[in-house]
Amino acid sequence: MTPNSARLQPDTPPRNIFARLAPDAWLPFVQLARLDRPVGWQLLLAPCWWSSALASASLHRPPNLLHLALLLIGAMAMRGAGSTYNDILDRDIDARVERTRLRPLPSGRVGVRAAVIFMVAQSLVGFCVLIAFNGFTIWLGMASLAIVAVYPLMKRITSWPQLVLGFAFAWGGLVGWAAETGGLSLAPVMVYAAAILWTIGYDTIYALQDTRDDALIGVGSTAQLFGAQVKVAVGVFYGLALACLALALWLVGTGLWAWLGWLAFATHLAWQVSAIVPANAAEALKLFRSNRDAGLLLFAGWAAQALAG
Repeated sequence: MTPNSARLQPDTPPRNIFARLAPDAWLPFVQLARLDRPVGWQLLLAPCWWSSALASASLHRPPNLLHLALLLIGAMAMRGAGSTYNDILDRDIDARVERTRLRPLPSGRVGVRAAVIFMVAQSLVGFCVLIAFNGFTIWLGMASLAIVAVYPLMKRITSWPQLVLGFAFAWGGLVGWAAETGGLSLAPVMVYAAAILWTIGYDTIYALQDTRDDALIGVGSTAQLFGAQVKVAVGVFYGLALACLALALWLVGTGLWAWLGWLAFATHLAWQVSAIVPANAAEALKLFRSNRDAGLLLFAGWAAQALAG
């Protein structure tokens, strides 16, 4: 057992390079930024890359590698900043939930002042990425901060915090397109809608881990709301997401590779729904994490379409 391993979060992948190599003093900040659990920024990145690749395909030019790299850095920075902000607001709730009680703030390994400074530093990295894009994209990216600001409060007042998370996590479905084209159209709006629905689905699966604790402390989630019908509900959200993506493809008149990416994505989502076992927290985490692969399958098809011209 390494010195760090005793303080790793329950859902940290055991081979995560940041968790394994971070010095003891840095590990709490790695955890605040969720670098030890990369699936968060990977899911935030997916709609960014989707819309960027679709815009490139619609313009009959190859994927913009510089933009894809900037979106990657921005997703990692803003996921970290958002998670730190969430942990600052939720530190008392997290202390009462088994899965989150060892996070840096409720466990006392980081103070609130240090967490706020760290959040600001990450936000500045994200801002530096944003200003590398055109003016329209800069203002569009800034607009997402209003949603990010209210998300952590939603589980206190509604059973639909996953919807608000979707509004925030899906925003890249607009940003990636705007960075390529300097504007928006119905196609990226459909990508955004699809990403919202996808987020509700996968975060409902994620919330299955906490249904008992959430009920005890009085916070809401769609996993609690849907109860025994959670499998059907996730299937409905995933199906609607696929319909929105299909409409986006039809609107831009894209080709075979893009549709193959859509089909691979659809197949993966169908497998997820079939594998949901509401009472199995370990399986819920596994299915949630698998959405990284689902997002990459869709991106691969759309990027291949852009390369095909």
